[in-house]
Amino acid sequence: MTPRHLPLIGLMLFPALALAQPPKMDTILYGASYYHEYMPYERLEQDVQLMQKAGLSVVRLGESTWSSWEPRDGEFSFDWMQRILDRLHQGGIKVILGTPTYSIPPWLYKKHPEILVTRLGGVKSYYGIRQNMDITNPAYLFYAERIIRKVVSHFKDHPAVIGFQVDNETSSYETAGESVQTAFVEYLKNKFQTPQTLNRIWGFVYWGQLINDWYDLPPRDGILNPGYKIEWERFQRKITTDFLAWQARIVGEYKRPDQFITHNFVGGVRTNIDEYEIAKRLDIAAVNPYFDTQEDLNGEANALSGDMCRSLKQANYLVTETNAQTIGWDSKTQRPPFDGQLRLSAYANLARGANMVAYWHWHSLHYGQETYWKGVLSHDLEPNRAYGEVTRIAQEFKRIGPQLVNLKKNNKVALLFSAESYDGIRFMPFDDKVDYMTVLHQLYRTLYRLNAGVDFVFPASPDFDGYDVLIVPALYVASDALLERIAAFAERGGHVLLTFKSGFCNEYSTVRWERAPGPLRKACGFSYQEFSNLKHPLPLKSDPYQAGEANTASVWAEFLVPDTAEGLAWYDHAFFGKYPAITRNKFGKGTVTYEGTMLSDQIQEKIVRDILRAAGLEGPDQQLPSPIRTQQGVNAQGKTLRYWMNFSGSPQTFNYPYAGGTDILSGKPVAKAQSLTLPPWDLIIVKED
Repeated sequence: MTPRHLPLIGLMLFPALALAQPPKMDTILYGASYYHEYMPYERLEQDVQLMQKAGLSVVRLGESTWSSWEPRDGEFSFDWMQRILDRLHQGGIKVILGTPTYSIPPWLYKKHPEILVTRLGGVKSYYGIRQNMDITNPAYLFYAERIIRKVVSHFKDHPAVIGFQVDNETSSYETAGESVQTAFVEYLKNKFQTPQTLNRIWGFVYWGQLINDWYDLPPRDGILNPGYKIEWERFQRKITTDFLAWQARIVGEYKRPDQFITHNFVGGVRTNIDEYEIAKRLDIAAVNPYFDTQEDLNGEANALSGDMCRSLKQANYLVTETNAQTIGWDSKTQRPPFDGQLRLSAYANLARGANMVAYWHWHSLHYGQETYWKGVLSHDLEPNRAYGEVTRIAQEFKRIGPQLVNLKKNNKVALLFSAESYDGIRFMPFDDKVDYMTVLHQLYRTLYRLNAGVDFVFPASPDFDGYDVLIVPALYVASDALLERIAAFAERGGHVLLTFKSGFCNEYSTVRWERAPGPLRKACGFSYQEFSNLKHPLPLKSDPYQAGEANTASVWAEFLVPDTAEGLAWYDHAFFGKYPAITRNKFGKGTVTYEGTMLSDQIQEKIVRDILRAAGLEGPDQQLPSPIRTQQGVNAQGKTLRYWMNFSGSPQTFNYPYAGGTDILSGKPVAKAQSLTLPPWDLIIVKED
């Protein structure tokens, strides 16, 4: 096989790989990424001793080292890594080994400059930065497969290696060269079968752009048609899914049954990849949640990333990268964590279901773009304040890790995420500052502040059973089937919260030709034919949610005409006041609440709290002081664990509201109704008796 003859294996040619879930971990893994090859002098022995002294149990290696594995075309070097793995194993430290495919070596660029990605508009990438390649390019795939097979086959039997990470924070990198455009046509042919079908679905009759042959299809550059653009984005996500599935399949040919395959997602909510589909190809999902520090640490970033990653497989996950000290590609954001913030953040990840926490990285770099993205050790490579806190965490994990690992969650609130709706609104925006992600983040932030445990669900999720509340932000693009599933959820007794823009377009971003909100009309109990941008915020009549100065609706208003729905709030305006801003409809055994406008955070919190109450989910967790965050789950021994975390720089006092137990950090008993005070940036973990 030569590069010239290798097919575009990143594009649809491999089905999903059926992977078995690896054995459950017996304790929490704790560590860092380690790059001995970056060190300014020989110090492997010293590093491993420092890791052992701290109590680290895992390191992540190798994902940036293609030019070290293969310094010249076809010449492979493994002794340098063998030495590192042997010493780590001797020190009792486990290893996750990465495939080194996200940063190509100079010799490969020189030999095949066509590997560099071409984006829309013919913009060509350059050498010198990582993730600059076209992951569908046959030459790239040929050499990538070769290095993957060489590395994994060489180290698969090493006793230190517990798993493999495929690539690193992967996306399609917006590849759009000629071969990708050709592959897109093949993708369309497979999905839509005939040009006539495409003409009808995308409305190519508009502006006289009907095609009679697949090869009449114009390239993506310059396209304005929303249907074309949203399908292109689906195709871009599929490129990434298939590329990682391809890598997982190769690794799966070699790995031992006790080794896992993972991939490290960037963190947060990502619209440029399909994490849900990618996760099907992995044994364990992993994420890299970075967070604000000092006075800005509130735990939300870790929570969001954790809830998303756990939800992908409804299973425990790994934190493969997170802050150790300061972060940033320059020195403008050097804000080291306060004492206790690393520890609090580590436990906050476990409270969401993480089975591993690892820092990026062990040591700070003395050169390169990430010089100021500091590791556990600073540039002097000596133990420091961060090392001291890491040591404390590691020793606690060593003692209580078996009680914390494999935490199972049973959340009753689901938040529906739709990347297609993000794209659809992006292509037809309604405001310069507010978009799909604004609405989604507001709703998640509200749930987080209310201490309401939440899972993400997806349009492709098999069902929403098991939840009592379904939150649906701006579902602008959705199939009839998805909308009918939402309605059926309410009819069976669920409580649904929908926001404006929901149900307007079908899955092809084509506006429905039935009165809005289309298939949701009966469940919502209203219809509308008009909508308006709001030039200025409007108050709600009589301030129904006692929001004071925050009693505002803004940005967008749908002229809702109730059929069976009750108006919960109305605009205080001579014209808009004819229409309710918020409605609720009893539907079957459940309810559907609809927001026809953008609401302030204060009103949003009142509405969500009201829905939680109606679903029987409001309780003492919603009455806590605002900096206190709580999460719960059941551990591997069947015991309920309750995390109570103080995300503030001042002590916080509350009355413990649940059955008595023991704080497993201190060993002290905790009684129901006992007054507890959490010091700044501290926590307790109560194991119920």
